[in-house]
Amino acid sequence: MITGGTSGIGLELARQLLSLGNTVIVSGRDQAKINSTRRTLPGIHVLQSDVSDPLAVAALHQDVLAKFPSLDVLVNNAGVMRNLNLDEPRDLTDLTREIAINLCGPIWMTQLFLPHLKTRPQAAIVNVSSGLAFVPLPSSPVYCAAKAGLHSFSLSLRAQLAGTRVAVVELAPPAVDTPLISGKFSHDVTTMRGMAVQLLAKRAIQGIEAGKLEIRPGLSNLLKIMNRVAPEFMLGRMIGIAKTAKWSSA
Repeated sequence: MITGGTSGIGLELARQLLSLGNTVIVSGRDQAKINSTRRTLPGIHVLQSDVSDPLAVAALHQDVLAKFPSLDVLVNNAGVMRNLNLDEPRDLTDLTREIAINLCGPIWMTQLFLPHLKTRPQAAIVNVSSGLAFVPLPSSPVYCAAKAGLHSFSLSLRAQLAGTRVAVVELAPPAVDTPLISGKFSHDVTTMRGMAVQLLAKRAIQGIEAGKLEIRPGLSNLLKIMNRVAPEFMLGRMIGIAKTAKWSSA
């Protein structure tokens, strides 16, 4: 089960997992993307849902387990990233939209699906965070805070589930060549080339199959290591990147 599986990283994970013979269910909010996913990936199961709405998450939970009682892997992938200038007025609900989608969504999904996953012979929860969970990009402050929160949540969840049959895996992608990066964030990453989404998904699946609990492909691994060695230097570099975006508003 992959949330946010109708585009970007989620869609490519679904494509590759499906090609390996898995039963794959994806959820998404956009009906046009849902229809496109059904056309391009025959055999995929697609459900409309919004992880930022607890009532929708509860309905999704009931629907999925009724139709797929053998579900054993949950991939919390749904997310949104925005450039936000905190020095500008903004509606408070809109301001924290990334928290609702990127952090509350995975927590709600985990809470509801965990009792079922614990009954499976072998199961996994995969939380898709970001290399920016380790070093923030100041032009996307709420996104980075949400991903840092998801990293922390994954550590705590893993500790609490030690000794159970449920593995907790964190996938922290670097900048990936998806519509998000190639669009309004392209000027933020002019000094680095986004990882191909096909390669990211391949490395993620290989890491999960190898039993890795924290998968940090490419630049994400460097961000975590360098933030331990030279945190002020790394933050300074990210501030420099953010300033080229002129703290743009979204």
